[in-house]
Amino acid sequence: MRIRLNVKLFLSAGLLALAADPSYVRDVEQYRAHREASLKQDDSWLSVAGLFRLKEGENRVGRGEPNEIALPSAAPEHLGKITFSNGKAVYYTEGAAGMELKPNTDIIRTGRISFFVIQRGAESFVRVKDNDSQIRREFTGLKWFPIDPSWNITAKFTPYGQPRTIMFDSQNQVKQPMESPGYVTFTHGGKEYRLEPVLEGKQLFFVFRDGTSNKSTYGAARFLYAAPVKDGTVILDFNKAINPPCAFTPFATCPLPPPQNRLALAITAGEKKYSDTLK
Repeated sequence: MRIRLNVKLFLSAGLLALAADPSYVRDVEQYRAHREASLKQDDSWLSVAGLFRLKEGENRVGRGEPNEIALPSAAPEHLGKITFSNGKAVYYTEGAAGMELKPNTDIIRTGRISFFVIQRGAESFVRVKDNDSQIRREFTGLKWFPIDPSWNITAKFTPYGQPRTIMFDSQNQVKQPMESPGYVTFTHGGKEYRLEPVLEGKQLFFVFRDGTSNKSTYGAARFLYAAPVKDGTVILDFNKAINPPCAFTPFATCPLPPPQNRLALAITAGEKKYSDTLK
């Protein structure tokens, strides 16, 4: 019975691929290849090796403890310090003038290791990257559902009169406010569903859970990016749904889906769970 079922699933996946527009299949395959190549690059999410909340006053930077910003073992024992006051971070090294570290802009490097300031809501952190991190060295590649054109869906977009703020929780208790321009509705299997995106640059950004979460896909959430609204519609291509950075490293601050983006629908498309270690 199990052999027959596996054969049936294999044939179904093959028929789906044959039924899809070849140009669409190539587009999704290229997207997935680019996604994996980006993760393998220097300074990618696979290189993230630490996350430290800045405290008011002096934050020492160097290899391991007792530094408040504890760098990996390849870093110098004492590298410098970051003074943090009124939301402003200034980096000092011995005998040099202080350098303000603007969030996500000013990067300090020492060999293969780098660090910079990020801001999440009202809090500031230092993110550390190591291009020889264990996570990056042991990366085994991404896993995906077969490409299924039925999950490439045209959704109706309904704008809000004024953008609404969504306050996202995260797995490390950091709250992040983001602006939502409206919501989308789409139909699958004869039922209607609703998702609320936020803006990320010019794209629409969806943070969602579904019936596959914590089973075949990452438990906390998946992400989906969509092009801007066109003629009152949005293309939701769930074949391009991806895992958040938290699926690969415990040192990310990934938003969790709000209640309205937790779907009673199993979206068997896109990126599968990478590891059972990170839930």
